[in-house]
Formats: sequence, structure tokens, C-alpha cells
Amino acid sequence: MLIIGIEAHALTVAEREFLQHPAVAGVILFSRNFASKAQLSDLCAEIRAGSPRPQLICVDQEGGRVQRFREGFAKLPSLERFGELARADTASALALAREHAFLMASEIIASGLDLSFAPVADLGRGNLAIGNRAFAADPATVAMFIESYVAGMHDAGMAATLKHFPGHGSVLEDTHFNQAVDSRPYAEIAEIDLPPFTAGMRAGADAVMMAHVVYPQVAPDPAGYSPHWIGTVLKSELGFNGVVFSDDIGMAAAESAGGVATRIGQHLAAGCDAVLACPPACVGEAVAAMPVRDYPLSRLQPLFAARPMTWDTLAGNDRYRSALRTMNQLEQA
Repeated sequence: MLIIGIEAHALTVAEREFLQHPAVAGVILFSRNFASKAQLSDLCAEIRAGSPRPQLICVDQEGGRVQRFREGFAKLPSLERFGELARADTASALALAREHAFLMASEIIASGLDLSFAPVADLGRGNLAIGNRAFAADPATVAMFIESYVAGMHDAGMAATLKHFPGHGSVLEDTHFNQAVDSRPYAEIAEIDLPPFTAGMRAGADAVMMAHVVYPQVAPDPAGYSPHWIGTVLKSELGFNGVVFSDDIGMAAAESAGGVATRIGQHLAAGCDAVLACPPACVGEAVAAMPVRDYPLSRLQPLFAARPMTWDTLAGNDRYRSALRTMNQLEQA
């Protein structure tokens, strides 16, 4: 199945046609799709009304430098901030991370979306794409925070997506722009990078997003379209049976698979349930690559927002108001 990006603040004629295709199961939104809270709600309603099937509406609303919606939304601290706070008081920092997750997820659901691709389970070890998106460099510390964050998202009724499996934090390159190769053996990756993911799975994480990183001592292909990483490691050895997302196939590191159609085929064949085609320029080709047939849409059903929520109901929610005050204080500190 496909999760597609769109161009602007409302659907184009072509995008309305894409939503009719049985392979299109969702839409991912970016800053380019946001003008105001009211416009965002209208866009989500337009997406849902324009498709003959439920559409999973997604975003990356992590906090810090990756926060797609800002005006009218809580200013969310980066995850690294909580790792820093843990040096003085781990229990308090873990509780704050849970409230961050609840706050973020509540606002996204109130806006008409289902899912924010969070939390980042990568280690903060200098990767150019990850940076302060990670809680910390230490695997045990990140694992504790992942458990808290998954719980906070679930408190709000949002599914949690661990990214970027099996770990993007221990290489330098940003896969948006370059190929990334992690030459360590599997034993080292399993000891250092996998613990936050396994902790998240134990906490009930509902989905995993794959990394576009190549781990040549483990498998020849990038993890996102590696049958070994998805089928053998993630599903068989770790026992994960939730939803598997590709990372964006429009990123430079995904180009090693070939053209758009080939990238989609490789990811799906390796075991991804849904492929993200985020740049509008590649969406037409992505949709055209998918045959017209029945797709297992029920596979994504657990990821739809679990309970209705509006900005009006949030205004009277004591936990939301408390979390909002707390995050504002952290940002001002």
C-alpha cells in the first residue's frame, strides 16, 4: 500500500484521483500543507471525504526541529532535552517525556489526523539526520524513554511507530541526501542499537519505520528493502507483528533500488506493509506502479486514532493543560 504526500493546503484534481486508487491507504502531511489549525482540519476532512475508503492521515510531529505544525500548536521541546534532564532526575524526566507524547498526540488527533510517526528510537551519536531528535547516546537510557513515550502516545489514543529500524544513529550520513553505510557486525548492532526498539515493542508499539541504511556485514540491501532485516530479524527473531513502514522512497538513499516503481516493488517484496512516497513529484509514478486490486487495508486499521478528540475538548482537559504549561516552561528554561 502507499502513503502519499500532497502539494499544498488543499487537494489538487490529480490528488483527488490518486485517492480513488485502491493502493492509496493514507496521506502524510508536511509544513507545506499547513497554514492554520482551521485550514488543517478542513484539509483532513477533504482527504477523508475524497476517498472511498478510510485514509490514514500522518505527520512527523516529533518536537524540536521536526515539528510540521507550529502556529497554534504547543512548541514541543526536542527529545534530547529529556535525556539532558535525566542526568539530574531520571524519574522526573521519564514522566515529562510521557507528557510530551500525550500533548503531541492529543493535538494531532484533535486536528483530524491519526498518526505522528514517533518516537525516534535511534541513538544520539552524531548522525546528521537525527541530531537532537534522539533522547540520548546511551542505549539503556533511550530504551527507558521509548517505553515512556509509547505509553504517553497510547494515553492519548495514538499508535506508536518506532523509527528508524534497526538504528540510524550510529552512522554520520543523512539519508535524505546521501547513501549511509554502517559497517559494524550484527552482534554490535544488536547490543547497541536494538535495545530501544525491543523496549518499544515490549511496551506495545504498533508500527516500525525502516532505515534507508545499508549494514553490509548483515545484508547487502538497505534495511528498508532487506528481506533479512524485515523478515528474519524484525518479524522472526524479534517477533514483531505490527505494521512495517518504509521511510520516504523520495530520499536519496532509496535511489539505490532504481526508479520509483522498482523502489516500491523492492520494499513491498521485502515485507513492508506500506511505502511512503512523500515528494508530490513522485506520487503519480508511485500510484501508477500499483496494480488495481484488493489491498489488505485492515492491516492499517490499528493505527487509526482510537478516540475522538477536538480542540474544544482539549481546552477542558486537565492533563492536556498541565502538559502544555510544563512544555512551555521547559522551552523557556
